[in-house]
Amino acid sequence: MTNLSSTQELQGIVVGNRIPKDYFVTKGHGESDITVHAGSYHLALKQANIETFNIMTYSSIMPSIATEVPQPAKITHGSVVESIMAVATTGKGERASAGIIYGWLYDRNTNERHGGLVCEHNGNYEVEEIEKLLRLSLDELYYNGFSEDFRLEDISINIESFVPEKKYGTALVAICFTSYLYPVIKG
Repeated sequence: MTNLSSTQELQGIVVGNRIPKDYFVTKGHGESDITVHAGSYHLALKQANIETFNIMTYSSIMPSIATEVPQPAKITHGSVVESIMAVATTGKGERASAGIIYGWLYDRNTNERHGGLVCEHNGNYEVEEIEKLLRLSLDELYYNGFSEDFRLEDISINIESFVPEKKYGTALVAICFTSYLYPVIKG
């Protein structure tokens, strides 16, 4: 252990905010007669093959360097995955729909990819209705802050929708990040 006085400066590397680099998209649904969290939600995570992660959620912005990769075949039990996730939970006989839409912003002058916008939606919707709501949400973000300088292209929509036969049902869609860039500010 090092004890430094207030006049001594630590030597090392200063890094900026980490930037999500690689991601995969997954989805699933589950149902249970027991409960939601340790029941239908867990089973939806299991179908999506992310049930052994500890999951943290982000808001809805994708950095320009983000690249879609295949979902890893092996996951370390208990590791952390950070995600953008849509989750819908409902009761027996009621539709649960969760969806994510994302698109990429390209600079109108340079054609360089600036980053991405992501919108999530969930509820008791038919597939066509949630798809319409997702598109409206993405358009609202785009036209209220990005449309003057950027084109919105390469739009992707992922939806999970089902009607549970058991007491609880959960549908989910997730963008899960697998690697990060740490920019060095001072080295």
